[in-house]
Amino acid sequence: MNILIFIDSVIPVTAYGGTQRVMWSLARELAGMGHDVRFLARQGSFCDFARVIVFDPSRTVASQVPEDTDIVHFNDKVPENVGKPYIVTYHGNFLKGELDRNAVFVSSDHARRYGSSSFVYNGLDWNGYGKADLNASRMWYHFLGKAAWRVKNVKGAIDVVRALPGERLYVLGGSRFNLKMGLRLTLTPKARFRGMVGGEEKEHYLRHSKGLVFPARWDEPFGLAIIESLYFGAPVFGTPYGSLPELVIPEVGFLTRSKDEMVGFLRDGRRFRPETCHEYARDRFNSKVMAEAYLRKYETVLNGRFLNAVRPHACAEDSKRKEWR
Repeated sequence: MNILIFIDSVIPVTAYGGTQRVMWSLARELAGMGHDVRFLARQGSFCDFARVIVFDPSRTVASQVPEDTDIVHFNDKVPENVGKPYIVTYHGNFLKGELDRNAVFVSSDHARRYGSSSFVYNGLDWNGYGKADLNASRMWYHFLGKAAWRVKNVKGAIDVVRALPGERLYVLGGSRFNLKMGLRLTLTPKARFRGMVGGEEKEHYLRHSKGLVFPARWDEPFGLAIIESLYFGAPVFGTPYGSLPELVIPEVGFLTRSKDEMVGFLRDGRRFRPETCHEYARDRFNSKVMAEAYLRKYETVLNGRFLNAVRPHACAEDSKRKEWR
C-alpha cells in the first residue's frame, strides 16, 4: 500500500512534538511491514526509512499528493478536494464545528466527547528509546508536559511533592518563571525545572523517577507522558479525567481528584513494580499495535465506507476546567 502522511511541520522532533513523534513511529512500523510510506512535511525534514516530499504552503495539498498514493493520512485538519481516499487523526481538544466522517481520535473518551466511537491509541516505537533499566535507583518524582498550559496543572504537581517530606520534583517541559499563561514564579526549591528536554536527558529523569505526578485539570486526549513514564518503570499518579482511566490501570498507578488523597497515597509508600509498568506500556502502547489498528481504518476507507456513520461534532465538555481540590 502507498501511504502518504501529511504533517505541517518539520520532522523528526527531538523534544516535545507529540503528533510528530507518534506519526514517525507509525510510519516506521508501516515501512517495516512492507508498505511504501512517504511524508509530506515542511522544509528541513528528513527520514531514513521513508521518502520526504517537501510541503509547499503556497500550493494546494492535493496538488502535492503523488498520483500513485492509495491513502492519505492527515492530522488535525483536512484540506478541501483531497482527490484521494484519506483519514484524519484528531490529536487535541477544543475542536470546532462538525468534523470529518473519516475522523480517528486517540482514546475512547476522546472519541466519545465528539460523538464518535472511532479511535486508535497512540503507540511508540520503543526501539527508539534507551534502556529502561528497571533496577535503577528511584530518587525523585517528575512532571512531564507543557507546563505553561494551566490545564496540565504543574502547580498541583508541585503542591503534592511539596507536601511530601524529603521529596523533590523535576519539571520536564517548563521554566520556573513563566509569562505565557499569566505571571507565574515558582520559588520552592523542591521543584527543579529542566525545560523542554528530550532524548537521553529526558530518559535519565524518567529512569530514576518514583513516578509521574500528573494532576491534569482537563480531559486529556491521550497523554504520551503517561506511556513514556510507564515504559521506564515509573508509575502514574494523576486525575481521573479524559483518557487517564483507560490508560492507568490499578497495577500501574493511582487516580484521584484530591491533592490530599494523592499526598496520603504517596506517604503510605505503596510500591508499584517497575517491571509491571514497563511491560504494560511496552506491550499495549507500541507502534505495531497502533499500525495494525490504523491499517484496519485504511482498509475501511479503501472499501468505500466512512469511519463514522455521522459527522463527529464539537462538545461543550471541552471548555470545562476539571476539579482539583
